[in-house]
Amino acid sequence: MRYILSLDQGTTSSRAIAFNAQGRIAHVAQRAFEQHFPADGWVEHNAEEIWTSQLAVAREVVNRVGVDAIAAIGVTNQRETTIVWDRATGEPICPAIVWQDRRTAPFCEQLIADGHAEWITERTGLVVDAYFSGTKLRWILDHVDGARTRAERGELAFGTVDTWLIYNLTGGAVHATDASNASRTLLYDIERGEFTDELLELLNIPAAVLPQVRDSSGDFGVTERALFGAPVPITGVAGDQQAALFGQCCWSPGMAKNTYGTGCFMLSHTGAQRVLSRNRLLTTVAWQIDGRREFALEGSVFMGGATVQWLRDSLGLIEDAADIEALAQQVPDPDGVLMVPAFTGLGAPHWDPYARGTLLGLSRGTTSAHIARAALEGIAMQCADVMDAIVRDADRPLSELRVDGGASRNALMMQHQADVLGTTVVRAGVTETTALGAAYLAGLAIGFWSNRDVIAKQWDAAAAYQPKINDAARDRLRRRWADGVARAGGWQTAP
Repeated sequence: MRYILSLDQGTTSSRAIAFNAQGRIAHVAQRAFEQHFPADGWVEHNAEEIWTSQLAVAREVVNRVGVDAIAAIGVTNQRETTIVWDRATGEPICPAIVWQDRRTAPFCEQLIADGHAEWITERTGLVVDAYFSGTKLRWILDHVDGARTRAERGELAFGTVDTWLIYNLTGGAVHATDASNASRTLLYDIERGEFTDELLELLNIPAAVLPQVRDSSGDFGVTERALFGAPVPITGVAGDQQAALFGQCCWSPGMAKNTYGTGCFMLSHTGAQRVLSRNRLLTTVAWQIDGRREFALEGSVFMGGATVQWLRDSLGLIEDAADIEALAQQVPDPDGVLMVPAFTGLGAPHWDPYARGTLLGLSRGTTSAHIARAALEGIAMQCADVMDAIVRDADRPLSELRVDGGASRNALMMQHQADVLGTTVVRAGVTETTALGAAYLAGLAIGFWSNRDVIAKQWDAAAAYQPKINDAARDRLRRRWADGVARAGGWQTAP
């Protein structure tokens, strides 16, 4: 038996999964790591802990199956999270700034005020927002002593998490990323397919720190022998959401998926031509294979599963994240309670970094069950806002939404998602489609799977949810939600 080992480095944990030739999970290992919140709107990780946790779970799976059984490695990662390290020692010069972090919002506002927003969007497909890596990288170079001078001398390396893992896996031999991750930096021209001097100059980023951009399915070097006992080729890399789109086999224009993880990320494939959004969505590289880029429209919800974690860790309403569904089912509805989970601002299509989490409609009769149900509905409502924008951009209705990620197993929330969208929601048979997509990209590069048609035949559905409410009820829910979003907006003032 031969496997593709997928390294799935997420926002709250690192996983390693061995997939067999049928695209099924053979072995899995997972390890959580610590989140750091040093100031309001700031989110950091220890980059060394990202690496050590990912290596630990990779070794666990390799030890189970034997290194000779691993045909190749695919890497998928939390995107936009920004790491800068010393090229000579491999030591990070500061904590990793996580994609959720909002510290660069004032600089983004200045870029917008100076009239650069439209120009940046035309080239990168992104909106000017603290979400993306470029402004985080600039912040590090400006605030870590000596960093800018060292970067200009070529002593420092920048990377998103994929690049950081590849650098460590190869013993520093490879400093590279793929086109899907590069397209999330605010430094990459998605039409030309390269980092450009104009964007680097605008953000004051020296080119010397940048990784090489490669195909998503192709050569990223081999692992150091000492890590697993033998070198293993790394042949697939993609940002987590693009990897999930690939793993869901959404390869034709109009096909869409939503991943329910720490955040929620909805992507709709648009083909070989980029489509610039008219509704404040992102245009992103889905993947690049044989030098040819495919594109997607994307909307990001910053607080998905992280909302449930807050209920567990900060409020103590549940002991385990999986308990949220049973608690919410104790009541038939939220009884007027509405939650807008804008704990780190609102993503697409609102793009409000100063929105904050809001809980409305509380009464003396409100219970933990009402709050739990309002939280699940709030997550689904955020996703519905994104889908509305995708439908308007595509100018066609959505026939179905393919869903994956841990929270897609929550039947209560998936039913509410179908209700507020007014369309069928289909949960994939393999919900770990992020890791699966990275495995598919790696396997295609070495002939483990001969082509996409072979892969498409492996996709199946585990459950489907049909809308159960009428248009009038749906409209009432959507109007009430819009009122809640308006009340949550702009709550936190700029620093």
